[in-house]
Amino acid sequence: MKKRSISKKRSSKASLIIKVTLLLAASLVICVVAYGVYLTKQVEHAANSAHEVLEGREAPPLREAKVEPIHDNVSILFVGVDDSDKREQGSDNSRSDALILATLNNKTNSVKMLSIPRDSYVYIPEVGYKDKITHAHAFGGTLTTIETVEELFDIPIDYYVRMNFNAFIDVVDALGGIEAEVPYTLHELDEFDKYTINLEPGLQHLNGSEALALARTRKLDSDIERGKRQQEILSAIIKKTASVGSITKYDDVIKALGDNMKTDMTFAEMKSFLSYLTQGVPRIDSLTLEGQDDTSTGIYYYQLEQSSVKEIQEIFKNHLGLNESSSSLTTSTTGTNSAASDETSEIE
Repeated sequence: MKKRSISKKRSSKASLIIKVTLLLAASLVICVVAYGVYLTKQVEHAANSAHEVLEGREAPPLREAKVEPIHDNVSILFVGVDDSDKREQGSDNSRSDALILATLNNKTNSVKMLSIPRDSYVYIPEVGYKDKITHAHAFGGTLTTIETVEELFDIPIDYYVRMNFNAFIDVVDALGGIEAEVPYTLHELDEFDKYTINLEPGLQHLNGSEALALARTRKLDSDIERGKRQQEILSAIIKKTASVGSITKYDDVIKALGDNMKTDMTFAEMKSFLSYLTQGVPRIDSLTLEGQDDTSTGIYYYQLEQSSVKEIQEIFKNHLGLNESSSSLTTSTTGTNSAASDETSEIE
């Protein structure tokens, strides 16, 4: 009788442990689901507040119909706007401080990414003459910037994302900072145009203001190196965002983007871009626009090499599937752009 009683107690205790464990597991699942629903609602709210329709921009050229990101190859122009609180400028009067053009190809699960030097001397359709591409935004806002990039590369810009300095700073700070390589000793302006940023060479943990200063500086190198740093910093932000430890910080990240970002993507279109991730992390190829410094007029310009512009045009067109009958471009490319061009035969 005593053994049976002890056995019953042990069985009852084991049953209680199982029930408690199941209860805790169920509670955890409920919490995760609830948090997921909450995040989805927050993202939807942020996406809706960030969405805008550009007047006069019914559809991009070279497109017979509106693209569907889940099925089509698409292009996105990321515009970083130089309109900090200190400058007190409206987004349509500010210069673009960073321009990154990306094309996404569904078939090859790949991305082509190009940082366009801000001082590139290009034709701006809105004013009818050549000037620095950074001035396009000041001449006519995001629409003029888009049209200028389309003119330069002869491809449609399907979507744009415009962010100001506050978005960049707030996102990095919301993530608890990022790890980035500082190439040299840096004494740079902060977002309030004060020389408060001091960084030493090497891998550093940067807050939002420091990351912005590193992304903007070009005093000791060039626009090309500046573009490379911006892409490296963007990769660091993506890596940090994807980490498990950042999940609880998504609320602040979403709020930072919703308050400081504008885009013509709808919430449904944003969600459809997740199809790229279901195929695994896409391959990202960085492209470079070759050119030379030019001060012959007394004003600094970055004169683009037309052969480089043409090469980038063809790479983007092939990646978007706009050159269905064109031949492979792998025969005469070198350096940074060669690996990117090697893929064109797959697309065709």
